[in-house]
Amino acid sequence: MRLIKRQRLGFGFLGSSIAVITLGLVSIPSLAQEALPRPETYPPMVIGKTAATSGQPTWPNRVTAPQGAPNVVVILTDDVGFGSSSTFGGLVPTPNYDALAKNGARYNQFNTAAFCSPTRAALLTGRDPHNVNMGNVSNIPTAYKGYNSVIPKSAGMVSDVLRLNGYNTAAFGKWHLTPEWDQTEFGPFDRWPTGQGFEYWYGFIGGDTDQFAPSLYENTRAVAPPTNDPSYILDRDLADHAIRWIKHHQQIEPNRPFFIYYAPGSAHAPNSAPKEWLAKFRGKFDQGWDVARQQIFRRQKKMGIIPADTKLTPRPDFFPAWNSLSADRRKVYARYMEAFAAQLAYSDDQIGRVIAELRTSGQMDNTLIVFVQGDNGASAEAGLQGVMDEESVTNNNTEDFAEVLKRIDDIGGPRAQNVYPSMWAWAMGTPFQYYKQVASHFGGIRNGLVVNWPGHIEKSNVVRSQFLDVSDVMPTVLEAAGIQMPAAINGITQQPMDGSSFLYSFKNPSEPSPRHLKAYEMLQNLGVYKDGWWAGTKPIAGPWDIMKPANGALESRQWELYHVSEDYSQAKNLASVYPDKLRELQDDFFAEAGKNNILPIHNNKEGSEGRPTVSNGRSQFVFQSGMTRLLGTAAPSTIGRSYSFAADVVLPSTPANGVLVTQGGRFGGYAFYMKDGVVVFDYNTPAIKHFVIRSKEAVAPGEHTIAAEFTSDTATPGSPGTLRLLVDGKEVSSGRIDRTQTSTILDSEGFAVGEDVLTPVNDDYDISGSKFTGELIRLLVELK
Repeated sequence: MRLIKRQRLGFGFLGSSIAVITLGLVSIPSLAQEALPRPETYPPMVIGKTAATSGQPTWPNRVTAPQGAPNVVVILTDDVGFGSSSTFGGLVPTPNYDALAKNGARYNQFNTAAFCSPTRAALLTGRDPHNVNMGNVSNIPTAYKGYNSVIPKSAGMVSDVLRLNGYNTAAFGKWHLTPEWDQTEFGPFDRWPTGQGFEYWYGFIGGDTDQFAPSLYENTRAVAPPTNDPSYILDRDLADHAIRWIKHHQQIEPNRPFFIYYAPGSAHAPNSAPKEWLAKFRGKFDQGWDVARQQIFRRQKKMGIIPADTKLTPRPDFFPAWNSLSADRRKVYARYMEAFAAQLAYSDDQIGRVIAELRTSGQMDNTLIVFVQGDNGASAEAGLQGVMDEESVTNNNTEDFAEVLKRIDDIGGPRAQNVYPSMWAWAMGTPFQYYKQVASHFGGIRNGLVVNWPGHIEKSNVVRSQFLDVSDVMPTVLEAAGIQMPAAINGITQQPMDGSSFLYSFKNPSEPSPRHLKAYEMLQNLGVYKDGWWAGTKPIAGPWDIMKPANGALESRQWELYHVSEDYSQAKNLASVYPDKLRELQDDFFAEAGKNNILPIHNNKEGSEGRPTVSNGRSQFVFQSGMTRLLGTAAPSTIGRSYSFAADVVLPSTPANGVLVTQGGRFGGYAFYMKDGVVVFDYNTPAIKHFVIRSKEAVAPGEHTIAAEFTSDTATPGSPGTLRLLVDGKEVSSGRIDRTQTSTILDSEGFAVGEDVLTPVNDDYDISGSKFTGELIRLLVELK
């Protein structure tokens, strides 16, 4: 042993020197005796315990699920009307859904909340959506209780309860339940899936996304789809991830049950599918919506899906007859419907792959599958013409039909974000009136439900007709698992569930529902069910006007009354026949509305002032390369104002290429970039045009400040203006932008600096080659 000379090291926080003693090849630091005093005595030792402890050594208990608790898979598709799938008489083949129904339970009076986020909130929490602050989609909250989009911790989700009772939990696909101001890489994440009881999540956070270039997350980390796989599509990717998770679970935790929430987002806009699936449906809808609706109605009666005495409700007078259209319009509108059908059929095929994995791994016999076909009625949001690009709807832009006709072969593929005309939504809701958003009528809330649980369902050939609500799913799952709803979760007292279990119907298909009263509201469409009667308001606006909030005094609303225990489709309005009954149900509605946070009835602009934002009213932002996928309220808001981008750069010796800053993508947005040394700004206004301003000459290598300054004619959304390009303060080009966007800038893609990540705004560049080839020192954004 050799003593090393004592040295004073630079660790002032230790308060003393450290002596280092070398033993062979090991150096052992020894603190001064004052820092570590040696006790005079030690407690007497015995094997496994000291004098200070007693008893046998024990490990903390690992929570296990109740004996025999089943795996649970809840499947929720999107914007699929009651009459869409073959399982409920529709013209779109869904063989995997059919197979579950054949040996399961099929329900024809299952009701959702008429809109995406509210239905999802009710399904996962077991509470009415307004009671968990999700009275509207999370994109358009208001400050009123019941509508602010912040699900309270007193409304724990089924995933929370199952996880705390020994289940492994995973979610795949669409979420749409996180407040927009929490959707950044810094969260907070307590209202993301992984903060709501899911141990794993792979999917997208908002209302929809591109099937070919989706905005994906794995848990809380943004992930990019492959750019080198031309066959990539989201529905297959989600199935791949779910199958992989099931395989791994079976290998690692085969004795622990799991809960999977599988919500692919199909067939919400955009309606997309692989080429070969689009080809399967060529010509299948040339008969048009009037004939298709008749065909579906006959199939529903033949299959026993609807009562034999059901009446088919007529086409609304504001919808045109199919035969009144020109040949070109029928051609385009049929193609739109083909894309919807291909997407729904392909989604069913991929769901079938997940179910096949349950069989292959031996899990199927002990798995309860709850499959809700659609989170609301079919979507009529694209209006009477449909749209090639769904951003046209949110920005109130009218597409030129002649241009749409030229692009007909883009429908369903990666160059379009198409949605069918409203009349197809009406047809997909056969036999009911109306569509998505309309909670006052069954066309908005009635969806197909199939439950499959081998060995637990009797009389699978009987259609069950209990009046059910989506909030009934959670209590049903808990009862099937043998788990009680806890009084508190993580120390927070839980509010009562509004739903009730329908497990009784598995063995007793004709047993009546215990539900006697239920109020519905969505976007001021009001409805109430009571003991076989229904009262609802006539809609005051179409779903295609969602960005133009409707106003109408409650006292002037037209109410309708239906005896739905005898009139399944709401075909006969009895308001004038039984005015006292109507008044009774109106009173019931407002009493329930007062108890369940539905009041005040208001549009989505009232109470929206002061909405939380991450940007918090900032007028200046400084970014660096690598900031990508900045969504929603975190990005600089350029709508309805003047603004500037100034990039401090060092350009290489070869002509520079790549993106300086972008927001949005192929279907709407802007990009400030360089192409072969030339400075370019492209403002892509959906359905209008690309407004492209370019410098006349390439910029020399070296240090520069490259800027784009937009001066809006007026401080209003959509206002035109002038854009100037400057290099080192000198104008190098300018041009007019005749129409800007009015509401959102393709928020599914977000804001990015130094590169583009999902789809390009301009075909001057592609995603794989979008990184800026110079050095971007900083980007200054100023909002005027």
